[in-house]
Order: sequence, then structure tokens, then C-alpha cells
Amino acid sequence: MGEPQYFPYDEQAIAHLKARDARLSEAIDIIGPVRREVTPDLFASLVNCIVGQQISTKAQVTIWKRMTDTFGDVTPEVIAACSDDELQRFGLSFRKVGYIKGSAERVLSGELDLEGLADLPDDEVCHRLSALPGIGVWTAEMLMTFSMQRPDIMSYGDLAIQRGLRMLHHHRRITPQLFAKYRRRYAPYGSVASLYLWEIAGGAVPGLRDWAPKNAKGSRSTRKKG
Repeated sequence: MGEPQYFPYDEQAIAHLKARDARLSEAIDIIGPVRREVTPDLFASLVNCIVGQQISTKAQVTIWKRMTDTFGDVTPEVIAACSDDELQRFGLSFRKVGYIKGSAERVLSGELDLEGLADLPDDEVCHRLSALPGIGVWTAEMLMTFSMQRPDIMSYGDLAIQRGLRMLHHHRRITPQLFAKYRRRYAPYGSVASLYLWEIAGGAVPGLRDWAPKNAKGSRSTRKKG
């Protein structure tokens, strides 16, 4: 294992966000630099995301460690060479094994060119990743952020980002239209804004509260895995 890598951003990104949003500017000053680990190996990240679906972070870490201890690098070739039973013995459900093997087969067949994704715009990358078995739009956006390190990703499907926006701007609800407004405001550094919104949602700025009605429900959140 090499040294941890973190999502890269510079002072230009911070200056842009601070100039575009006075409240976010204050939060950035309070929070300081945010370091979130990234995993540049896109296929390994994809498999790890599938492993982590609907289980605790602790269980995900345990299963992933078993896999990396056994395989070293988790590659499409390694996955394709394993039987379903071998993969299930790591603690994976039958359905997850199908998702993982299906993704490996698409990469090996050339149906999905992971390296070629680097040359495509965000919308097309999201479309191609979310077409994989077991990978939805939210997971695709997390892969684009924490593996591909795309600079302008903000996920409407992420509970913590919506919570961060509600807390920062005193909204009771984040509609798609309102979210689109903030997404435009923070572009082309939506990913960096997301890093700070996750911190805000986690309580990093004293005095901010969630303005959502008590019975409001959200969706996915990288507080579990990002």
C-alpha cells in the first residue's frame, strides 16, 4: 500500500467559492482545508462500492480487506477468474457477486473502456458508469469524485450535501431547482463545494442547524462511505 492520496484542489478553487457564496466563505474559514482520501484505481473503487452497499462501513472494510489480502490488486482479470462460490466466501451476497462479475465482464469485453472515460464529459461518464449492474447515479457520482477526481461533481442524491445546503442557507427543503442554482453557483468547483457541504452536514460549523421539517426523509449519504 502506498501513501494515502487526497482529493486535489487549489487556492483558485477556494477563492472562487468564497467569492460566489458569502456564507460558504465563512464556513470555509472556520473549517480550514479538507482532506478526503481518493482511490485512483477506478475498477477497484467500483468493486468496493458494490461491496459496501446496504452493509455497515465496518463490514465493508472487513470484506474488502479479505479481498485485497487474497488478491492484492482487485482487477477485472482477477474477478473473472474467480468462481461465484469463491467470491461469496468473502462475505458477498449472490447478487453482489453478480454485479461485480458483470462489471468485470463488461470491462474485459471492451464494452466499457474505463481508461477512455477520462476523455468524456461528466454527464456521459455518469451515464456509462450508472449503466453497470448494481451502480446507480449516486454511486457513479461518488466514483467520479473519489476515484476519477473530477472537479465539478455535486450529487443531488446525496443526503449529506442536501443537509449541508439546508444548514448553510436555512432552507427547509432542497428542490431540484434550488439544487441546480447552487450547482451553477459553485461550478466549476462543485466537488470542492461538496467536500465542505459534507463537513457542514457533519457538524463542523458550530451554531448551524438543519432546517428540514422533523419528518423529512433523505436519500444517500457519503457520511457512510465517500
